[in-house]
Amino acid sequence: MGYALAALDDNRQVPWHRVVNAKGGISQRVKGGYDEYQRILLEGEGVKFDESGRIDLTKYLWREPA
Repeated sequence: MGYALAALDDNRQVPWHRVVNAKGGISQRVKGGYDEYQRILLEGEGVKFDESGRIDLTKYLWREPA
C-alpha cells in the first residue's frame, strides 16, 4: 500500500495520512517531515497515540459498513 500511495501525484485527493503500518505506527518517509505531518493530521481527526507512538488498531481499524 505504501508503494502505491508514494506513486500518486500530488494533485490527487487521497487520504494517505490514514494509512499506518501493521504495528499501528507511522512509517518513516524518504522525504523528511511527512511522518510528523501525518501524525498532526491524524491527531486533528481525534486519533490518539500511545507513549510508543502507535495507535490502537482495535479502535481505529477500518471496517466495512454493515
